[in-house]
Amino acid sequence: MTQTGYEFQEVEGGSPIKMWTRGVPVDAKAREQLSKTAKMPFIFKHVAAMPDVHVGIGATVGSVIPTKGAVIPAAVGVDIGCGMMAARTSLHASDLPDNLEGIRSAIEKAVPHGRSSGRGGRDKGAWGDPPAETIEAWATLVHRFDRITAKYPKLERSNHLLHLGTLGTGNHFVELCLDEDQRVWVMLHSGSRGVGNAIGRYFIELAKEDMRKWHINLPDEDLAYFPEGTDHFDDYVEAVEWAQDFARLNRQVMMTHTIAALRGQIAKPFTAECEAVNCHHNYVTRENHFGENVLVTRKGAVRAAKGTMGIIPGSMGAKSFIVRGLGNADSFDSCSHGAGRVMSRTQAKKEVSLEEHIADTAGVECRKDEGVIDETPKAYKPIEKVMAAQADLVEIVHTLKQVVCVKG
Repeated sequence: MTQTGYEFQEVEGGSPIKMWTRGVPVDAKAREQLSKTAKMPFIFKHVAAMPDVHVGIGATVGSVIPTKGAVIPAAVGVDIGCGMMAARTSLHASDLPDNLEGIRSAIEKAVPHGRSSGRGGRDKGAWGDPPAETIEAWATLVHRFDRITAKYPKLERSNHLLHLGTLGTGNHFVELCLDEDQRVWVMLHSGSRGVGNAIGRYFIELAKEDMRKWHINLPDEDLAYFPEGTDHFDDYVEAVEWAQDFARLNRQVMMTHTIAALRGQIAKPFTAECEAVNCHHNYVTRENHFGENVLVTRKGAVRAAKGTMGIIPGSMGAKSFIVRGLGNADSFDSCSHGAGRVMSRTQAKKEVSLEEHIADTAGVECRKDEGVIDETPKAYKPIEKVMAAQADLVEIVHTLKQVVCVKG
């Protein structure tokens, strides 16, 4: 351990790894996966691992991967632009009704969530008739989307307009939280939905095809990459930037509808513009680090440049944090994107009982059924330990505790 707050891990035949994981469990498979990424020849300086680090597809969730001259589509992943948005309202806890079931129900009606698969009938997680806010947001995106689909027509058949302003499934959520002064916040987590998933999967497969065509051996085929200067590189960067914009607008439309739902339940007039934050945590962007221009892929990590506001949520029964970046150069100005899983979804469903889930979400108006046990608090690392491990990456501005949680 160094005085800087990270553990330094040498990688034979690769770049080193700097890990902000003191006091936090790190799975051996995650370490192995990080090492494989660090062996890629275009890594710039080192790979940074955040305290919520855990195994992902291709690259490790909770990792920051700086590259020169190449990008790895699977490192960005398929939920491109996934991230958080939070807005502080002028309401206080005393303005909320004693029973919060009505508020949860109103949010569930206002924001399509979950997924119903199978033929016949529309997906409950998509719009049947898109509202005005969705149509207006789509109008700002459609021309660039048409340019992308002119080259890649298969992407046109993805779910785009009907998913704009919808939540999805898994760890995505809409929450009402209280801060340390009992002020009410609205916080939500989602990404680029069906269209982002289609873009991610399509280009991941395209990168694998290119590797086979060029006979390039990889430590893991999911680390297939596009070299800068190739058509596929430029097309992927264009598509990813578009999906990231879709994700940001998706969160904005959801926030608009959530606040409208809240106004329908609370008679007292209130504002909801205070301290709004909207940040990605699955994305790639061009930045300058150590005096050089590089591509930075944050797979489950948030930008934490000096003074930049961010959001680090805990699990559905834990605290969440509004943070301000400290601009730590060694982390490439990054921090964790959440608590990080300690159990896979399958493991959580096997090992955590419904009674444990109900006890661990006491005081939160949320789903208490078998269908959300894969998201139960025990499936995640303790958020307090995660925050302690990255004390040199961010400072805590607000500590939030959810009182309502909507899951897909």
